[in-house]
Amino acid sequence: MSEATPPLQRPIVDGLRRESVRESVRLMTAPDDVATDDHKLAAWAATTAGETLLELRTQGLEGKQLKDAGDAAAHGVIMRLLAEHRPDDAVLSEEGKDDKVRLTSSRVWIVDPLDGTREYSEPPRDDWAVHVALWQDGDLVAGAVAQPALCATFSSGEPPAVPPSTASRPRIAVSRTRPPEFVEALAAEIDAVLVPMGSAGAKVISVARDISDAYVHAGGQYEWDSAAPVAVARAAGLHTSRADGTPLKYNQEDVLLPDLLVCRPELAERISRFVAAHFAANPA
Repeated sequence: MSEATPPLQRPIVDGLRRESVRESVRLMTAPDDVATDDHKLAAWAATTAGETLLELRTQGLEGKQLKDAGDAAAHGVIMRLLAEHRPDDAVLSEEGKDDKVRLTSSRVWIVDPLDGTREYSEPPRDDWAVHVALWQDGDLVAGAVAQPALCATFSSGEPPAVPPSTASRPRIAVSRTRPPEFVEALAAEIDAVLVPMGSAGAKVISVARDISDAYVHAGGQYEWDSAAPVAVARAAGLHTSRADGTPLKYNQEDVLLPDLLVCRPELAERISRFVAAHFAANPA
């Protein structure tokens, strides 16, 4: 979903598509070690949901119909796989009811079945993603971000190797629809260029792919928007925090997590210091 969209219940896809999703999940063969490896399960679930989304994108739906069908189909795939392979774990999904049992659970999957619905509904855009993360006993321990239109899944189990930056100036990935109000001043402060794109997951992964050097967001996100991307970014050695440098906390009663910084470690102090000063001068 888009970064600031509040949790809503989405209509299920029609009966034919629902049965198709059930049948495709039933026929799947689990990869080796899924029973014991949370990284592999996260990657498999994200990849499988992404394949479902690609197929759905070819069925003639457009606009809101495609967005809603995509949300529901991907959510259904992920929930069925988690129910089968981790039946005792709690789940927090953007497209599901927030069962507060998660607050007393030691393991909670945090899921965004379709991050970047706007971009998903605008073929052939590829800046949309599927997020599957696992929180355990206080912190994220596994995660995967599938970018189906790139035929790629990025996993904390096999994190991407972040190459040296190829840019002469820092590149900051920002929301293509809701960039932070301070971002142009930040760019001027560190002599950076702005790179607009959709999907929080795509923007975080863009740092690992050397498409950008930092992703800064402020103005509204929820835990599912960043959990899986942060798990992958951390595994890849990138800096992850709130935009002002304070720690990210997941599986909270209030799932609003409104700002985020993911960047190359050498940029973290400069960016977070600027944002902290901005927040102090402009209290909410």
